[in-house]
Amino acid sequence: MHAPAKTIPFFASLLDQCSSTKSLQKLKQIHARTIHLNISSHSFIRTKLLSAYASCSQMREAHVLFLFFTSRQPTFLYNSLIRAYTSLNQFSQSLSIFHHMIIAQKPFDGFTLPLVLKCCGQLSHVTLGRQLHGAVLVHGYSSDLANNNSLISMYGKCGELQCARKVFDEMPVKTYVSWSALMTGYEKLGMAWDVFALFEKMVEMGMEVDGVTLTTVLTTCSREGMVEKGKEVFEMMEDRFGVKPGLEHYTCMVDMLGKAGLVEEAEELVMGMELEKDEALWNALLVACRIHGKVEVAERVERRFLGRA
Repeated sequence: MHAPAKTIPFFASLLDQCSSTKSLQKLKQIHARTIHLNISSHSFIRTKLLSAYASCSQMREAHVLFLFFTSRQPTFLYNSLIRAYTSLNQFSQSLSIFHHMIIAQKPFDGFTLPLVLKCCGQLSHVTLGRQLHGAVLVHGYSSDLANNNSLISMYGKCGELQCARKVFDEMPVKTYVSWSALMTGYEKLGMAWDVFALFEKMVEMGMEVDGVTLTTVLTTCSREGMVEKGKEVFEMMEDRFGVKPGLEHYTCMVDMLGKAGLVEEAEELVMGMELEKDEALWNALLVACRIHGKVEVAERVERRFLGRA
């Protein structure tokens, strides 16, 4: 049975849609259809199937399809698996795929290294991170924004702030992601004034400020007990920066107010939220109650948390 010439591009397009929408049910239906039409073994369709299964976090199926390529796996298929494992926080498995890629002498590209650098940061694997930094330089990616941002993030998470700052300072172009990555590194090491200095410089330069950046600033305020600064930043989020406070921002505020003993104020903030509250937020408030002996507040919080208010 031979499929019409237009069948391959048509099904490839459908599989791309499954990848972007992460629709597993639709993917399985299309996969079954390609088998019926005897085109599932076509290299282009098999590639699209693998990418789609990886996008839907179905790693067993993706691996089976990957193995069918034997020694002919192209770089972007390795990238698909590395990206999928990274999105599932399976960073060691991502590095294992990358190691397999190197052994197979497959060339990596500008999309490979940011993914692997993220894994290095999450696993504090600074030795490999430095080697990858060398690869970035050797292969001409030193002016690539995504690779530089990934290097800053990796060095920051590994506690190598001098290296992170050097990459940042030498970047020909920076975005708010670059600034935020460096700020996060400083925050992780408790370098509060460096966080605030970068934040104020961002604002002064008219840079875009996103929710991740503001989470970093609020986390720093909480850690350092800078209640007034935290309140100031929280209150200007929407009006000045156009960022609607999310659960992570409210949780930072509750943590900050709770540590300062302002438990009733934290409770009032939580009760005035329009967002649905999650377990982390309730727990932050309960911890503050226990630390400061606010029994009545704790009882009210527990009733609301258990849905009996």
